[in-house]
Amino acid sequence: MELSNAEEQLMQILWKKEKAFMKELLEAYPEPKPALTTVATLLKRMQDKHFVGYDQVGRSREYFPKVSKKAYFGKQINGMIKSFFNNSASQFASYFTSETNLSDEELKELRKLIDEKIKNK
Repeated sequence: MELSNAEEQLMQILWKKEKAFMKELLEAYPEPKPALTTVATLLKRMQDKHFVGYDQVGRSREYFPKVSKKAYFGKQINGMIKSFFNNSASQFASYFTSETNLSDEELKELRKLIDEKIKNK
């Protein structure tokens, strides 16, 4: 299941904070801040999708992510590789390295990461 752009923006805030009350989430938004009802609606939809949970603290709810940023990002990348690159990680890597204007230093760092991964398998 995927998040809308608005849900993803809220999720980014929640991943960064790890736990937060509604007021803290609203304060973390850049200007112009959304209405409180908008954030409440987003949180409800994200709960229904099992991305967000909450603990009841008195009369307030403290929200927390139920899905890690790493797991969500990994699923998104894998979906993109499947949809746009014929399920080929090498086609994705080729596109990524040729179209993102990586510096020589960044390319060397990628090579180092790949070499370490191969060595550890």
